[in-house]
Amino acid sequence: MAGHHVVSMKDVARQAEVSVGTVSNVLNRPDIVSEDRRLRVEAAIAELGYVRNDAARQLKLGQSRTVGAIVLDSANPFYGQLVGGIEAAAEASSLAVIAGSTGNREQRERLYLSLFEEQRVRGILLASTGGTEDLIAGIRGRGTPVVLAESARDATGGSSVSVDDIAGGEIAVRHLAALGRRRIGVLVARQDLRQVADRLHGARRAAADVGVEIEVLEAEDLTVLAGRTAGESVVARSSTERPDAMFCVNDLLAVGVLQAFAFRHQIAVPEQIALVGYDDIAFARSTVVPLTSVAQPADLMGRTALALLEEEIAHRDAAPRHVSFTPTLVERESTTG
Repeated sequence: MAGHHVVSMKDVARQAEVSVGTVSNVLNRPDIVSEDRRLRVEAAIAELGYVRNDAARQLKLGQSRTVGAIVLDSANPFYGQLVGGIEAAAEASSLAVIAGSTGNREQRERLYLSLFEEQRVRGILLASTGGTEDLIAGIRGRGTPVVLAESARDATGGSSVSVDDIAGGEIAVRHLAALGRRRIGVLVARQDLRQVADRLHGARRAAADVGVEIEVLEAEDLTVLAGRTAGESVVARSSTERPDAMFCVNDLLAVGVLQAFAFRHQIAVPEQIALVGYDDIAFARSTVVPLTSVAQPADLMGRTALALLEEEIAHRDAAPRHVSFTPTLVERESTTG
């Protein structure tokens, strides 16, 4: 017995004195093989200890047990929760999930999409930067289903799961206006991302509606550090020049702003400036001043995206479905004191 020789179909064929095709038929369609040959092949399989190569077989059938998930930023806990929802639903279906983060970069998204297709994943769940529709259409056309996990409509004709981010921006500003705040700073970054543009659009719409003033403040990125830097520049203004409320387009920015305000002890939240974030990440309730935030049902979005993907896998010609969730405001001390 050779040490580590992996027994192949060829070895089985040689031992049973049949063709490789016959061995394949015994494994896949035994009913079409004569009993005499089938018994010879089965004896050879038992004697040689042949194990069929499932990976190769799945590639042939295009039936891998893996789905690919691509998110915008793994450093943002919102995407951790989204992938958690995907994984929970995948486990129930005995599927594995490989996840990659693009860092909000289109080139990286293209790389992951291409790699996952080459790996013959069962399907792909994508929170997209928005610039890869051509590639997504091609992947779909070649038979790998793609579901957008954070987009309202999909130009390339697949299913999608989204949150109404315009409504989310409106909810935040209406809440601040209802508390009597009149000059609201909206802290944004990466306005090329649809989610950010929609949140700002909603904020502007609500402000016009209820008659409050909006000032758009630009951060370098959607991170805590960028939020802190933006917060420092608000701290540096004279008290009459500061907004009396701020809406940050994600919680990471809001946490950074809170740090700038609290560490310098110059600005009391919410007395001087009320603060609202977006995503309601787990960390939002344990900040120095617990953060009011617009909540997206991240876990539910992940589970729903996987369910839509499974539907597409099972029924390739089914009409695409679009599921949209409405965000809700979770009030904490950063606005209500």
